[in-house]
Formats: sequence, structure tokens, C-alpha cells
Amino acid sequence: MAGTVMVVEDDVCVRELVMEILGAGGFTAVGARNGQEALQHLRQGLIQPALILLDLMMPVMDGRQFRAEQLEDPRLARIPVVVMSASDDGEVRAEGRVAKPFELQALLDVVSRLAPGGATVH
Repeated sequence: MAGTVMVVEDDVCVRELVMEILGAGGFTAVGARNGQEALQHLRQGLIQPALILLDLMMPVMDGRQFRAEQLEDPRLARIPVVVMSASDDGEVRAEGRVAKPFELQALLDVVSRLAPGGATVH
């Protein structure tokens, strides 16, 4: 679904803030608390995002494990991922990266590039 972004982040404040920013940018944002919850929603077909914003350090299932499982599933592997992390070691294959703490415009720029469908916000 064009313009829909899944935010996979365990910190509820960060997750809600990112979703609010995306909403203001014209995107539909949906959240998941960890990789396991995100995979459940994706595999059940509850969410069909154009892009996944992924934190790496989370309980239950971290971002690295999520990405490995996502890439093994042909139905999910095509969904681009942007890693949002303060401690990105570059080992996770991703279409983009946003360092925490991030600037709002930097986040919207990378999302707009990879998930067309939102409004242009400057």
C-alpha cells in the first residue's frame, strides 16, 4: 500500500513520535513493539507497508533477527527497510539508515524517497 509505513520500535515514545511525524507528512503509519509483533502482522496480511522503519535493539525479537526472517520470506523480502538506530553497525542489509537521534526532515526525506505517497513537507 503506497504511503503506508510500519514503525518497528520498542520505545513507545519514539514509536508514537515517529508515527505522528509520518502522519503530518501525509503517510499512514502503523506501529509494532518488536520484530516478532511486526512479523505476525505482516504474515497475517494485516499490514502491507511500502516501507519498514526498524529499530535494531528491541526485546523479544531484535531488528537483526526480524530482518533475517523478513528476507527469508518471499512475500515480505521485497518490502524496503530503513534502520533507525543509535548503534547501527552496518551489518544489517537495509535500503536506508537514519541515526538516532534523528532530524525530522532527514527522516521524512528517506521515507519519501523509499515510500512515495506522502505529502512533501519542508
